[in-house]
Amino acid sequence: MATTRTATTHWEGSLFEGAGKVTLESSGLGTYDVSWPARAEEPQGKTSPEELIAAAHSSCFSMALSNGLAKAGTPPTSLDTTADVELTPGTGITGIKITVRGVVEGMSNDDFVAAAEAAKTGCPVSQALAGTTITLDAALA
Repeated sequence: MATTRTATTHWEGSLFEGAGKVTLESSGLGTYDVSWPARAEEPQGKTSPEELIAAAHSSCFSMALSNGLAKAGTPPTSLDTTADVELTPGTGITGIKITVRGVVEGMSNDDFVAAAEAAKTGCPVSQALAGTTITLDAALA
């Protein structure tokens, strides 16, 4: 069964002088301020589309890797994943770097890296971002 998640944004003003608020409607977790300076310069307490993509990608990748490891008979004790989304103003998103460190009993580092590569390819967020350069740094902790 398909699920749909919804977020809404209310924006006022021009790109450079304006600002908006993005609301996570489906979960009701909150409303967050967004602005161009928060996106292209320093966040100063505001979020950006790239930070939201990073949150989606790091959590989706972690779920995909956890599932792949469990299916292989080596469920992880823990996974710590960071997604760095790079924005170049005027160009767009120019790359995403996923860094993952895992604690997995009975698994070699090479097998972990292979499982992480498979998760990177199979993660639905990675698939949605097809065409973007996604690099991976994976290792057992």
